[in-house]
Order: sequence, then structure tokens, then C-alpha cells
Amino acid sequence: MSRILVVDDEEKIRAVIREYCEFNKYEVMEAADGMEAVALCRQHDFDAIILDVMLPKLDGFSACRQIREEKDIPVIMLSARGEEYDKLFGFELGIDDYIVKPFSPVELMARLKVVLRRHETHERSDNPQSDRYEFDGLVIDMARRSVTVDGHAVTLAPKDMELLFYLVRNRRQLLSREKILKDVWGYEFFGNDRVVDTHIRTIRSCLGKYRDFLTTHRNRGYRFEAPEEE
Repeated sequence: MSRILVVDDEEKIRAVIREYCEFNKYEVMEAADGMEAVALCRQHDFDAIILDVMLPKLDGFSACRQIREEKDIPVIMLSARGEEYDKLFGFELGIDDYIVKPFSPVELMARLKVVLRRHETHERSDNPQSDRYEFDGLVIDMARRSVTVDGHAVTLAPKDMELLFYLVRNRRQLLSREKILKDVWGYEFFGNDRVVDTHIRTIRSCLGKYRDFLTTHRNRGYRFEAPEEE
């Protein structure tokens, strides 16, 4: 049974989400503010978090950032603010979905199922040997979720790591922004696809001298091109 953390300062909204989650056979815990959410994530393991942006004590974006520093938990953000800037900021933090209030609980459950299914797929690693790639001094170990550059460990946010793994698995394939959004974010994205560019820039900055393995094809997309792994 999947365990979901619902974080919202409005008790009625938490009650509605709890009702629908429990109907779908999910275990639910609740938090009324960002600090409580961070504390609960330190004490328990969750399969997903439904997180409001406007929270007392610690806002949703800050709570998400702190949680993601310690645990790789999928996050669905709820907000009454539907501006593109807020959505992009959330996706840059590595959230998995962004839903604007007022929302349909049925749609929320549908999106939650997609997020859970995608995360379970990433968690199920195949043969560890087949998930380890070496490109000169760049080593990408998907089973251990680690990236090293010339022997030095690189710290990547969960969504950046997920995107890098996706590009490596599909290396030498030209991938459009739309396909990346659909495959990595796991749903049809109706916002600005610049969020992909932001994550690509972050990954490149972490790869150092191997940044050129990630190539840009103007108006077409991205491709991971590197020498054959050893």
C-alpha cells in the first residue's frame, strides 16, 4: 500500500484528499504546515507528497527543497497561483506535477497514479551491471543513483538525475522537448517547455569537461552523444 503525505493548511482540503486517497487504497498522513511536513519526512518514508505552495511557517517550495535534499520522494504541488513563473520555479526544484486550485479530486488521483507508477518503474533497477555506464571519466551508475566526474561524486537534484539517466538510456537518439516532458515528467505538459532547457543547463554545469556529451539541436531537441562505454 502506497503511503501519501498530504500537506495543506486548510483542513477541509486535506479531508477531501484523504477521502479520495483512502478510496484508492492509499495510506495517508497529514501536515498543516511546511515545517511539520519536513519533520514527518525525516521520521517516515512516503511514496508521494501532495504539497500546497502557500503554507504557514515554511512555504511549499522551501519545504520541497529541504525534503529533496534528504529523500527522493515524488511531489505534486498544489497552488491557487497558476502563473507560468510559479510552475517553472516548481519544476526547476524537481517537482513531478503542478495542479492549480480549485482542482478536481478525480484528476488529482489520476495524476497521482501516474507519478507513483513512474517512480516505481525508476525504482525497479534491472541488472546493476547493465545500469552502469562509463564514458571516458564520466561514470553514471543508475542502480546506485550516482554520477562521478573523473572520480569525484557529482550532486544532482532528483529530477536532474532522472533526466540524465533518461538521456543516457536513449543515447544517440534526438529527443524533442515535448517527448522529454512526456517521458520524464510523465504527463502531457501544457506549460512552457523551457523547463527542459533549465534542467539541461544544470546538468551540463555539473558534468564539467564532459558537458559537450549533451548536445543541443536548435529547434529540435537534445541528444546524449559520447564514446562507447567501456
